[in-house]
Amino acid sequence: MANDMTIRKADGTWVVRAGGAVLGESTNVLELVEGNMPPVIYFPRADIAMAFLDSTDHSTHCPKKGDASYYSIVTKSTTLENAAWSYEAPLEGAERIKGYLAFYPSDKVAVERV
Repeated sequence: MANDMTIRKADGTWVVRAGGAVLGESTNVLELVEGNMPPVIYFPRADIAMAFLDSTDHSTHCPKKGDASYYSIVTKSTTLENAAWSYEAPLEGAERIKGYLAFYPSDKVAVERV
């Protein structure tokens, strides 16, 4: 793993909310810190209500983590395009996040420790 990227189990219970709904709650989240960027919380897919997520054609590539697949969050009132992502086949050093989902926090998506 690159020296400036760390992945560890995050303490406590974490939730992700969008459109007034709880999309997931977990005590098994991972925190990924890369360089001086803010930490990113990754939720186990099994702890996310996948019925709220639709996969999209969008993808990106990270030289440290690999190719990311994206999901839109579908709520009662709106669709939040490409608001979540996962690495289905992460590169060496990032294998721990396989099967996990991360969300872009915004005024419409909350990722927080409770």
